[in-house]
Amino acid sequence: MNEFLFNILAWIRSWVGSWGWTMVVFTIMIRLVLTPLDIKSRVSMRKTTKLQPQLQALQKKYANDKEKLNAKTAELYKKAHVNPLSSCLPLLLTWPILIAVFGAMRMAANKELLLQLSQILNNEVPTLEKWLWIKNLWMPDSLFAASMPDLNTLRQIPTDQWLTWFNGLDQSNLPVLIKDLGLTADSFSQANLAATLNSMIGTLSEPGAIFQNAAYAEAVAIKPGWTFNLLITQFSLVNSFNGLLLLPILSAVSQLAMTKLMGGSQPQPAAQGQPNTGKFMQYFFPIFSLVICLSYSAAFALYWVSGNLVVMGQTYAINKYLDIKESKTAEDVAGEGSVK
Repeated sequence: MNEFLFNILAWIRSWVGSWGWTMVVFTIMIRLVLTPLDIKSRVSMRKTTKLQPQLQALQKKYANDKEKLNAKTAELYKKAHVNPLSSCLPLLLTWPILIAVFGAMRMAANKELLLQLSQILNNEVPTLEKWLWIKNLWMPDSLFAASMPDLNTLRQIPTDQWLTWFNGLDQSNLPVLIKDLGLTADSFSQANLAATLNSMIGTLSEPGAIFQNAAYAEAVAIKPGWTFNLLITQFSLVNSFNGLLLLPILSAVSQLAMTKLMGGSQPQPAAQGQPNTGKFMQYFFPIFSLVICLSYSAAFALYWVSGNLVVMGQTYAINKYLDIKESKTAEDVAGEGSVK
């Protein structure tokens, strides 16, 4: 599935010429495919919302008889021709798609980062994938992430992709620093990968290293006095920071706005003695989106933000469509009643 989605991404890029705009186009395509399910979900949600007064009455009447309450609730849903689970279907489909898209983007990021690393190892200035304010789309949009591949990012690339990358190099004309360090395919095995990466990045960036790449060392160096220690982690401002934190912030803000616009989930009164989780979920997802977009590539953050904005636009349009449809149906019913 990851390879299939990656090929779609690569095909779109061949048309638009930019990985950044590829993410935007791909997001719109995914949301268009899911539009029929979104409409079905909103219809079901509206029907369930109209049943809330009756559901609340049942909960009050059978507060001490759960079995009777469940039976009467199921009977009410059946009579109203409502399936309460149908409103959750798009969400259930969205998460597997999101996971698959993440895998495809991770694959694309790894391939591009390794290509950039090949140039750095050859003492060249790497060709970065720029998009608006972002210097390298494959690194996080952050003041605390370098624009060039750093040790933390390279550690996330799995062993099999390192081996594929190394075996794909021209073995008769290996990058300068690979030859100087005497690296072989075994150097990128699971047992040796960590030591190999430490050796490569240290050789490239540590002051006084024999084969130091000056441009790379300058780019990933930490600005003196700009390290912030928190309880469980620390952040350091780097010389050539990759972004302005805009996409992670936009992901959290758009996630919160989307949750409010969509009304969260299907509103269900909390049972006595149980906390209402609606508020918790309303703020959990924005915080979650902020953390994940800070941790992964700007390309993935761009997909996330674009998805939120498209969903908000779709939700507004679908609600308008359903309002007009319901209004017309009510007028038709009123007209038939007046004729009779």
